[in-house]
Amino acid sequence: MAAHQGERTRRRLSTAERREQLLSVGARLFSEHPYDDVWIEQVAEIAGVSRGLLYHYFPTKRDFFAAVVERESERMLRMTAAEPGVPVREQLSAGLDAYLEHVQAHAHGYRAFHRADAAGDQAVRRVYRRALAAQERQILAALAADPEFGPVVERRPDVRLAVRGWLAFTTAVCLEWLRGADLDRAQVRDLCARALLGVLTS
Repeated sequence: MAAHQGERTRRRLSTAERREQLLSVGARLFSEHPYDDVWIEQVAEIAGVSRGLLYHYFPTKRDFFAAVVERESERMLRMTAAEPGVPVREQLSAGLDAYLEHVQAHAHGYRAFHRADAAGDQAVRRVYRRALAAQERQILAALAADPEFGPVVERRPDVRLAVRGWLAFTTAVCLEWLRGADLDRAQVRDLCARALLGVLTS
């Protein structure tokens, strides 16, 4: 009997596991509903924890949503990190493949991240914009260090704006793809790669 009771006992989550669980629930809710329509009580109920425990991890709703956004930002920065010494043309296709695989696997988090700019809370919007700026800097640094595109970055003042526009384009394409656009991952990858290379080589 004791053995059966032990099997029914819910495993106690570590602090890191509990935090990740809460952020996963938050990502799903924030991806499906506007910021103002998500209630902390919903998150606690779905996660099976008390509201007090949730507030222990995240003192306010703003802190909670900011943590959801930062979590997704860190993931995306890892996806777009450059590999030193490898030409940008070689990295672009593989990098986009990894990025799109991430977008599919973490669709709720991806949608929640890009809903942040529409949030009424200015502090949350600043977190989102800092994350996009970090992505932009990462891509520009990779281009600047590349033998082919480094000179382009030096002589063309419009490259920064082009990269910013490309990030917006890629985001729009990915969100449509997640809604069921009739393209497979390879087609989306090639579309996004052509868009960036086209701007840089025109």
